Amino acid sequence: MHEYSIVQSLLESCEEHAKQNEAKEVTKVVVKIGVLSGVEPELLETAFNTFKEKTICHNALFVMNVQDIVIECLDCQTTSTLQKKEFTCPKCQSINIDVKEGEEMYLMSLEME
Repeated sequence: MHEYSIVQSLLESCEEHAKQNEAKEVTKVVVKIGVLSGVEPELLETAFNTFKEKTICHNALFVMNVQDIVIECLDCQTTSTLQKKEFTCPKCQSINIDVKEGEEMYLMSLEME
């Protein structure tokens, strides 16, 4: 389960940002997770809640924003959000596409005190 190693890196990043901002506590952690990132949101939340206890994030609320797949068709230049994992342009049915969003995971924001 790589969610545990992701959470360890996330918590380290939170600690680093808190130290840089002279914060005593992180109260909210917001992440963006693409549906193609390979990360299971439920497992990530469980891992975060398990490992946060002895960190600066011990009382932090964990918020996940799941990012749908956004593609750009290289034939008709249409940008679309896919509802299913069918990698064709909804407008022209081309498979000549570029995935613009949905593969990433980002730390979007922290709230600190």
